Amino acid sequence: MAIPALHTVGEEDLILRYFKDDYTYEDICKFLHLRHGINLTMDQLRKRLKRMGLQRRDKNGQTSFEEVEAAIKKEREVSGNCIGYRILHKRLKEKHSLRVGRNVVMMLSALDNPEGAAARKGKKLKRRIYHSKGPDYIWHCDGYDKLKPYGFAIHGCIDGYSRRILWFHVSPSNNDPYIIAGYYLNCVEKLAGCPTILRTDRGTENTNIAFLQPFLRDQHDDPFAKEKSFMYGRSTSNQRIEAWWGQLRKNAAQWWMDYFKALRESGELDDSSEYHIDCLRYCFMDLIQAELDYVAHEWNIHRIRPSNYNPGGIPDKLYFLPEDEGTRSYRHTVSSDDVESAREWSVTKPCSVPKEFTDLAEHVMSEDNISKPTNADEAIVLYKHLKSVLSC
Repeated sequence: MAIPALHTVGEEDLILRYFKDDYTYEDICKFLHLRHGINLTMDQLRKRLKRMGLQRRDKNGQTSFEEVEAAIKKEREVSGNCIGYRILHKRLKEKHSLRVGRNVVMMLSALDNPEGAAARKGKKLKRRIYHSKGPDYIWHCDGYDKLKPYGFAIHGCIDGYSRRILWFHVSPSNNDPYIIAGYYLNCVEKLAGCPTILRTDRGTENTNIAFLQPFLRDQHDDPFAKEKSFMYGRSTSNQRIEAWWGQLRKNAAQWWMDYFKALRESGELDDSSEYHIDCLRYCFMDLIQAELDYVAHEWNIHRIRPSNYNPGGIPDKLYFLPEDEGTRSYRHTVSSDDVESAREWSVTKPCSVPKEFTDLAEHVMSEDNISKPTNADEAIVLYKHLKSVLSC
């Protein structure tokens, strides 16, 4: 099955993207050919990389310890405080453009946060057996409620075979079936197809997609077509997405949970007040979504160890290049007319805060010459300011 191309992007931009994501030269050539219709030989790719000044090894030596320590300290000030040295190593390379060995990151990370390193090392995970035939054979979706007391409801979906994150969104609600249907249809439209099976728990938020998946699979004739293409199950057994929530909490959510808890305990936040929650959403929603996007991207390009039942590798590569593992995509093509028809009655676009509040907040910010926050420190200053001004 052909893989839908991304939006038109320049050849050098694509090469840079895959290079920064740490793909091998062979994999870069495959992605360019299969996803973008760009045919390059290995020699041609090397020449372009040389012309762009890109190389795997730095002839002038690696980054100094001081620069690495400064970057680690910066990451530890926010949710990077939760991650292990492997993910931190990748983040330093991609986000901070630092060239450093993983053993150096492990050493400096342990020195910077010995308690966290010891805690991560002491945890042992017993895995249940799971097997999927190939990408898009089964998708698992679910909601994450750990930040919900503070007004941030998260919803996500993961491919069972590749473990690639397909969508990952925060909004005021993950219980509205019309919002969840929007996430699902946006993903189906982007991929130009739906999975063989969609699996969820029995929450009321899944009532719309429980209809949409069989509707989009109505014209197919495989053993899981029509109503068999949607599967209910207990939330505790939905292990692919449940395992991912563990990763999310460890790599990002725990920091935000502690941050908002401290805000509440200081008396700055009353989580029973809709007004306080609207202020918090207005100031922090975009920041949290940006972090979720980054965490999902980071996960999709990291390397998973193989097991007896599941392939190892990079989720994006396992998803888009399944032939390298001897399997294929199990995605089923759906017509754009069917998607649009489904969208007309089943979708609501989530709204972070009421329009009236947004208008007031933007007026205050304009009057006081304040810009939208770009980090947590700026967001908390704006939160306190809006709460003070608008409560008058």
